[in-house]
Formats: sequence, structure tokens, C-alpha cells
Amino acid sequence: MKKLFLIIGAPGSGKTTDAELIAKNNENITHYSTGDMLRAEVASGSEIGKELDSYISKGLIIPIEMAIKTIVNAIKSAPTEIIIIDGYPRSLEQMNALEDYLQDEIELELISVIEVAVSEETARDRVLGRARGADDNNEVFDNRMKVYTEPLEAIQNFYSNKNLLKTISGEGTIEEIVTEMESFFNSKI
Repeated sequence: MKKLFLIIGAPGSGKTTDAELIAKNNENITHYSTGDMLRAEVASGSEIGKELDSYISKGLIIPIEMAIKTIVNAIKSAPTEIIIIDGYPRSLEQMNALEDYLQDEIELELISVIEVAVSEETARDRVLGRARGADDNNEVFDNRMKVYTEPLEAIQNFYSNKNLLKTISGEGTIEEIVTEMESFFNSKI
């Protein structure tokens, strides 16, 4: 049975970097970033990529069918039993769609949802400092933060009630955060 961990956090929280390092340090873990998967699809120039770009370039949430298709394909093709997906869910609709998928899936168990918590100031400094793409500017950042924070309390409550939510501070050094996260992963696998 495959074990799924989700990592959520504000733009710039470090969730992708943390997950990449954990997967790099543990050959039995596969990591997928929804943001990276979607950006790669946009870069491919495919029809789906063009449609995705119309959402991503504005900092908007992508349609649920596209998100679930991307995630399900990643899970099914994962070469390991332990999978980390960061950046998902970002909305109640995404959370509910994943729940529906998991209820019918006997070969996959959601082990935990880890929230990497950072202040808005830290998130803004990191995103605008990295300037990875055209979507890394103040206006898009503000929209992305709004999209992230609006459903956050409901997502936190949902996973807390299922005893699946773990919050880790993303304000420390990468080493501190990754060490804490790896300890948590090891306690669950």
C-alpha cells in the first residue's frame, strides 16, 4: 500500500525545498510538487499547458479536474511506496475531490497533511527574492496569499478533525525544518 503525505504552506513557505531535501535524503520517498508539475506542463506548450497558464499567470486556482488528473497520474507512476505531494490541497474543492478519490482507492492511504507555517512577511520576502518567473511579483503574490489563506482554516479544521494535521514552523533554517519534518515522517512510516 502506498502512503501519501501532503505538504501545504503559503507561497514561499519552503514546502517544495523541504520536500525535495527529504526525498533526496530518503531513497524510499518520491516527491512531487504540484507547482513544478504544472509549470512543466505550461513550459511544454501543450494545449493543457496553455490553459493552465491562463490560471497560473494570474495566481488563480486551476480547475479541479486538471489538479486531480495531475495528482493521480503522479501517485500511480510513483516508483516508491511513500509519496510526498506539496502544494495540495489549495481549496476546499481540491480537498474534497482528493477525499472522494481516496475513499475509492484501497492501495493508497493518506498518512498526514503537514502545514509549513510562515508569516506573510517571510513568505513575501522569499517569493519576491527568488523571482523564479513572471508570477513572482507583488500583485500576483497578494492574490496567491489570498487564494491560500481564504480556505486555510476550513482545511486545517478538516484534517485536524481526522487527526491528520501536523504544523511545523517554516521560520527556521532549512536544516532545522527538514530535521523536524524527517523526524515526523520517520515516526509515521
